[in-house]
Amino acid sequence: MSLNKLVLAASLGLGLSLLPITSFASVPAQTAVSQSAITPDQALKMLIDGNKRFVDGKMVERDLNKQVSATGAGQYPYATIIGCIDSRVPHELVFDAGIGDIFSARIAGNFVNTDILGSVEFATAVAGSKLIVVLGHTSCGAVKGACDNVELGNLTHTLSNIAPAIYATTDIPGVRNSKNKEFVQAVADKNVELTVQNILDRSPVIADLVKQGKVKVVGAMHDVATGQVTFTK
Repeated sequence: MSLNKLVLAASLGLGLSLLPITSFASVPAQTAVSQSAITPDQALKMLIDGNKRFVDGKMVERDLNKQVSATGAGQYPYATIIGCIDSRVPHELVFDAGIGDIFSARIAGNFVNTDILGSVEFATAVAGSKLIVVLGHTSCGAVKGACDNVELGNLTHTLSNIAPAIYATTDIPGVRNSKNKEFVQAVADKNVELTVQNILDRSPVIADLVKQGKVKVVGAMHDVATGQVTFTK
């Protein structure tokens, strides 16, 4: 295989697989071998490339039934996404990923609590994922609700997790509610930033993996109007 095809293979999540890229339908699921060969920076590049394919309308053709069979005995995802429940941000589609490629934790407001941190510790320390992405998105209903102090059953407690980002956003002029789009987006950005820091502060397991260079934690923002994801840290 040519060097160019090997580089393309890695960007599509094939790790060390030597499968010809002329047949996208035969793109295999991740294996223990391919996962172990991926670095945190390579995992990030794979997500960036996947999102570009998504935005450009050039998504890889996959045999999903074959990937179901291939992952039946085990899974080896290269990345873990912590995102909102918003229906416009399906992680596998947004990053043009296949079955078995990414772990996905979703909660309104893309914050972390003890249960989500435990899940992400499993994804990284146990299952070998190399990258953690906190994925916020534009026009986030959870952020808007938190800015408006919405109270509704259990949702009241859920939205309270976004309050620190609201308090930390002090440099946006105008009203501090959902009518101020600039303020809402600034809160969404700050919420991603604080969540990244919370992961490192509240999980010694993940912090140690980061210190060893085995895992990277980054923030990102998905534009629901364009589909584009911008990575921030």
